[in-house]
Amino acid sequence: RRRLQIILGLIFFCFQGFARNLAEDLHALDLIAEVIDLKDYDPEDSLSDECTSKAICVFLLATYTDGLPTENAEWFCKWLEEASTDFRYGQTYLKGMRYAVFGLGNSVYTGHYNTVSKNVDKWLWMLSAARILTRGEGDANVVKSRHGSLEADFGSWKARLLKRLEALVRGEKKACSGKCKKGTCKSKGKGKVLEQSEHHSSEEQLMETSSDAESATGEEADHRSVVDMEDLGNVMNLMRKFACFKSQRVPWCEPLGAFTQSLMAHVQLARLYRFSLLPFFFFLSSTGYKLIGSHSGVKLCRWTKSMLRGRGGCYKHTFYGIESHRCMEATPSLACANKCVFCWRHHTNPVGTEWRWKMDPPEIILQEALQNHQNMIKQFRGVPGVRPERFEEGLTAKHCALSLVGEPIMYPEINAFIRLLHRQRISSFLVTNAQFPEEIRSLVPVTQLYVSVDASTKDSLKKIDRPLFKDFWQRFLDSLKALGEKQQRTVYRLTLVKAWNVDELKAYADLISLGQPDFIEVKGVTYCGESSASNLTMANVPWHEEVVHFVRQLADLLPDYDIASEHEHSNCLLIAHRKFNVEGQWWTWIDYERFQEFAQLYEESGGQRTFSAEDYMARTPDWALFGAKERGFDPADTRFQRKNKTKDISGC
Repeated sequence: RRRLQIILGLIFFCFQGFARNLAEDLHALDLIAEVIDLKDYDPEDSLSDECTSKAICVFLLATYTDGLPTENAEWFCKWLEEASTDFRYGQTYLKGMRYAVFGLGNSVYTGHYNTVSKNVDKWLWMLSAARILTRGEGDANVVKSRHGSLEADFGSWKARLLKRLEALVRGEKKACSGKCKKGTCKSKGKGKVLEQSEHHSSEEQLMETSSDAESATGEEADHRSVVDMEDLGNVMNLMRKFACFKSQRVPWCEPLGAFTQSLMAHVQLARLYRFSLLPFFFFLSSTGYKLIGSHSGVKLCRWTKSMLRGRGGCYKHTFYGIESHRCMEATPSLACANKCVFCWRHHTNPVGTEWRWKMDPPEIILQEALQNHQNMIKQFRGVPGVRPERFEEGLTAKHCALSLVGEPIMYPEINAFIRLLHRQRISSFLVTNAQFPEEIRSLVPVTQLYVSVDASTKDSLKKIDRPLFKDFWQRFLDSLKALGEKQQRTVYRLTLVKAWNVDELKAYADLISLGQPDFIEVKGVTYCGESSASNLTMANVPWHEEVVHFVRQLADLLPDYDIASEHEHSNCLLIAHRKFNVEGQWWTWIDYERFQEFAQLYEESGGQRTFSAEDYMARTPDWALFGAKERGFDPADTRFQRKNKTKDISGC
């Protein structure tokens, strides 16, 4: 039986399922499949052995940050690249080895799409290894994916691989000396001829050339209106999904019914309607999102549930006086321009550098968001522990946190959406990832404007945020400068990732002087389990004492700032500008009614009546101050303690 080695250069557990499925299919062809992690594969010892054995190597390789291989594939790629240009190995070093390569990547990273698989394929070819199948590419960007998803791309390539291997096996069985009669092989030299036949069939008939690769690329560029037989399964699955969409009365699914009847492929629907949520519907819905239109969403925060039951509010309640049970967490844009390693949404949202989707009007988004939020609150009617007065208050949202997921400032009508919030006397906290400086400058006044400052150097920002923009660092700096031009309350949000960005104090201080924010929130990273974004583990989550130590050191470098508040449960502290310390008292809370009055005057005057952060500040209660015995927990509530007091990784 022929042996195949499925060699993995992957980092995420979900992709390893590709290898397991392939191995199962290979067994049906009477082939022995062995799955090997590249971290356990020594190319210097093993690759040369593949030339003399009957093994076929199938490489599944992912492209990670900046076009680099994953950590477990780094040494293999480095060695192979050097060997391909090292005269000591020679151009025929891997002659006799047979292989196939499939790459996993995301085409939104222009310039780095599937570079690892391309390079490995090239280096193996330079050493005279023979490919049995054109290199395949899987695209996580469903809009440009040939078959509509990464899984479908792999499925199509796998089908061609199995067909090619089946032909190879069939060719071996037919090989003989040519002296047989009646179709029965009786040749004593069968084994010898078998090797010759195998050599010719594999290298002459089964090997594919670079011209094949070029034609394959051409096919990928051809967005056909006819569905391939191999894609029918994906299309039928899509039709079943649309039936589910309709049963849940998703507002934007109705116009798609006619198209599904014509069996148009998933990717064609995505291109025609340019829907942002279509491929992510089930991922987001399964985690509690209520999706609105084609690009928006709302979700009930766990702190909203907590405060409904009198078990305490989030850090925004402690720092700024937000009523957590009346806070709606929403976004008009689930798309984002970063793929941060600590993203607690596990990258089940779209990514992009510009708005390219069908746009829903802000009035509809807000109406649906408030309705969905109210419906989620209603589900707590009669739940044990829910306070009746808070339940009634919670039915009317008074605050909107535009920080659910994605980049809300990407929404072209974000200013209109904010105005609608304020007209309904709903305050606004907007969080941006510091990649859209012009949009920050043109933003109308919000109650509080955040910029995520996840790193203080170019290299660490690339490593942590994994931005899509090539000029991400200049955009980052320009965004901080734009924030400094705002007159309303501004905040830097720092997320500490242990062993990644906690040793950059001086650089952080320099960035703070650049934007001069009113407040600096410093929070330990929240561990959300296994993520498709990185290999982040619990070891990267700092203890609260470590966050306090970092904040003390940072505050010492900032003469105009001091530590004002703390929320131990969220592993978060607040550094405030000294202008909010009036006669020895901190005024970090917000007078929300006063803000609404100023926002209304600003709109009525066409932007002439401006106002500043000091105009709507309110005194911070003693229990919320840093150093208070409550550690940021509101004494009006009762803290709920788990029976097993383990390290709190819940965050906010």
